[in-house]
Amino acid sequence: MTEKSIGLLELSSVVAGYLVADSMLKAGTVRLMLSRSICSGKYMVLVAGDAAAVESAVAAGAEAANGCLIDRFVITHIHPDVIAAMGRTPVAPPDGALGIIESFNVATLIRAADTAVKSADVQLLEVRLAMALGGKAFLTLTGGVAAVQAAVAAGRAVIAEAGMLVNAAVISRPHPDIYREII
Repeated sequence: MTEKSIGLLELSSVVAGYLVADSMLKAGTVRLMLSRSICSGKYMVLVAGDAAAVESAVAAGAEAANGCLIDRFVITHIHPDVIAAMGRTPVAPPDGALGIIESFNVATLIRAADTAVKSADVQLLEVRLAMALGGKAFLTLTGGVAAVQAAVAAGRAVIAEAGMLVNAAVISRPHPDIYREII
């Protein structure tokens, strides 16, 4: 990914999602990363590009949301592992600690993932966004116990501050079968 910034709008309407996506793409030179319906009848639009273009696209999308906006964000200088974790799951080292953070919404979870991976030496395994989760989202990460504890605490704080925290945990020595469930 050459883009360094991402922006997301989470909407309460599928129809609004299409209108917002169109407005965002017409507002600036951004790449559409995700545009889809998610559980609970919501819709999300995620774009990437340079900071100014993403800011313009998110502002245009928010204006076009017509009362259907649930949440939005722009993250400049996004950690590249966050983008990678939204699309694939690497094989985790079987002896690393496992951290899991769960949020009631997509936008807050992505912000928490970026904060967590920037706060400690961890590997982000997966960022799962609202599909078959009732609109919730979660992430998994691995690394040394202290690093995973620090990353989970940092990510958890972001979600808790927004009032969207479902749960978070660190498993210091997960059974190897647990990692097979993630992969």
